[in-house]
Amino acid sequence: MNNPADRLVDLLDLEQIEVNIFRGRSPQESLQRVFGGQVAGQALVAAGRTTEGDRPVHSLHAYFLRPGRPGVPIVYQVERVRDGRSFTTRRVTAVQQGRTIFNLTASFHKAEQGAFEHQLPPRIDAPDPESLPTVAEEIKEHLGALPEQLERMARRQPFDIRYVDRLRWTAEEVKDAEPRSAVWMRAVGPLGDDPLVHTCALTYASDMTLLDAVRIPVEPLWGPRGFGMASLDHAMWFHRPFRADEWFLYDQESPIATGGRGLARGRIYDREGRLLVSVVQEGLFRPHAPRHPDGRSDG
Repeated sequence: MNNPADRLVDLLDLEQIEVNIFRGRSPQESLQRVFGGQVAGQALVAAGRTTEGDRPVHSLHAYFLRPGRPGVPIVYQVERVRDGRSFTTRRVTAVQQGRTIFNLTASFHKAEQGAFEHQLPPRIDAPDPESLPTVAEEIKEHLGALPEQLERMARRQPFDIRYVDRLRWTAEEVKDAEPRSAVWMRAVGPLGDDPLVHTCALTYASDMTLLDAVRIPVEPLWGPRGFGMASLDHAMWFHRPFRADEWFLYDQESPIATGGRGLARGRIYDREGRLLVSVVQEGLFRPHAPRHPDGRSDG
């Protein structure tokens, strides 16, 4: 299975081991912790598998409690909180090696004809994604070639990401920059026709670049990082149907960073400017602790 999009679909295909219990794979990768978007996407799959399937997700609220370990399976325990006439509510607890690492509450809503509709227009008029370079192309243009680690990451990346504004590489370029960013994204291959898979794939993608908006006025997004970053919580509202293997614009901003925490808000649009999904996330930001020559940390 060489296509990263196929691997993502496979990653989201959980094993059911009991009526309300599912097990998800956690790939062995050279990361300190499991990617948060993976855990959120798998938890939402588990929640969706316990519904009748005729009610799409309309919102989720999640907390990242502990870092997950790569290569170790994650068990998702689903509580069937409510099955109403219009709404279904599920609570999911993610457990790894006997410890809770993540909680998610998801609400599903039977499709209704609304009494009215309105939407603010997008903040930016972004160029077409086809006219923008990929992240790999921008890095190669700056460095001449992709470092080996980034080359491996690029081959595994399930989403094509294209920044609307060119990447900033120096402290001078980020000076006085507003904490805003926008990227075009889509899965690198077809994801099938199951709406739940597309919803969970976009949940995965929503955690990939959003907290970068917090860092924009502080340091370049690429290169050595002066700050460690960890997701604390994540909330999403799904407004309209979509496909995660078609281009969507992810507009991101950070209204505040204080007390070691930074808040980021995202709005996801289709190519026609229709708002599809709203996202809010908070992250923890701490300076990297200095290290001794033998590799020990002072932190």
